[in-house]
Amino acid sequence: MIDINLIRTNPELVKENIKKKFQEQKLPLVDEVVNLDKENRSLKQEMDDLRASRNKLSAEVGKLMKEGKKEEAEAIKAKVKAGAERLAEIEVRQAELDAEIKQRMMVIPNIIDASVPVGKDDSENVEVERFGEAVVPKYEIPYNADILESINGLDKESAGRTSGNGFYYLLGDAARLHEAMIAYARDYMIDKGFTYAIPPFMIRSDVVTGVMSFAEMDAMMYKIEGEDLYLIGTSEHSMIGKFKDQLVKEEELPIRMTSYSPCFRKEIGSHGLEERGVYRVHQFEKQEMIVICKPEESMEWYEKMWKYTVEVFRNLNIPVRELECCSGDLADLKVKSCDIEAWSPRQQKYFEVGSCSTLGDAQARRLGIRTKGKDGTYFVHTLNNTVLASPRGLIALIENNYNEDGSITVPEVLRPYMGGKTKIEKVK
Repeated sequence: MIDINLIRTNPELVKENIKKKFQEQKLPLVDEVVNLDKENRSLKQEMDDLRASRNKLSAEVGKLMKEGKKEEAEAIKAKVKAGAERLAEIEVRQAELDAEIKQRMMVIPNIIDASVPVGKDDSENVEVERFGEAVVPKYEIPYNADILESINGLDKESAGRTSGNGFYYLLGDAARLHEAMIAYARDYMIDKGFTYAIPPFMIRSDVVTGVMSFAEMDAMMYKIEGEDLYLIGTSEHSMIGKFKDQLVKEEELPIRMTSYSPCFRKEIGSHGLEERGVYRVHQFEKQEMIVICKPEESMEWYEKMWKYTVEVFRNLNIPVRELECCSGDLADLKVKSCDIEAWSPRQQKYFEVGSCSTLGDAQARRLGIRTKGKDGTYFVHTLNNTVLASPRGLIALIENNYNEDGSITVPEVLRPYMGGKTKIEKVK
């Protein structure tokens, strides 16, 4: 949610930003907010005037009563009563206006950074840089489900019976490799100075609406029936929510945390071949990172954070690239975002394995996360980034470390988590 002062002082800038995001249907909201805000401020001034008049008249009533001028005092009392009735009317209308303004402000997109490329959707995202050589071996790389099944590592049939489409059992060395990746990502971030956390895996609706847009919530999250609780789609949500309504000490900034969690997503509209494997699933595990910092430090942290993900994947022998998200592909709360994509030698193309975003003060403004500096109280900036999510990360690992004989080489950094194992052999 942007600062309403920006709409008051520069509504055309807000409208131009909406156009850059190709959301022209939201343009009328700006003028609606301007008009509602004008009425609200006018009522506030009237309220202040009525209160001042009430105080003055009340003092006169006391004076007249002492002087025995009862009729004059009663006349002034009538004015005081009329003023009180008008104050009550204003309070009701102001509550209505506050709700109407907030409703519109919640769907007006955040102001994107000037460096964000303008484009309609993810097809117009821009490749920035590649890391590692994208190799296509001379031998065939099987489909991820086939590789996992060849090491007795995947059972989707049983998961279909217990849970339905989009779920899976990981077994044996595949499950162990999956956990090794998450553990390595955790320790990597701890070594970078991040505090490790395991957060709640369910959050209330006021936290959900504080960290994401309504459209994202409806498309992604599972609601617990009969309770004000949602299963998290990423631990970033509960990690940012940890600071809801808090006044953070400025000397403690930046706050850096890395969190593990299972994640649950509807994945509406996923169809085709990838459903047979573990690319699009309703449940996965992830190591996440968040940063809460001063506004002037957010872009510096943004650059650091996505590079951490690149280093993690390169240490797993996986080539990756950074893809800058264009304006039309940015969620409404985001100021700037990039995807980290891993190389798939089977498909001979890159696919998304993580996303890094800075949201400015949008989440902090919705959740009331502030700090106090020498110039007063202000909203902090929030950032989030995927360190590693599996099984997508697992797909990238098994494809890029797959050998001609059907074995999978265990990257050196994972061997301590695999009991020293260097290879996972194909089951004969």
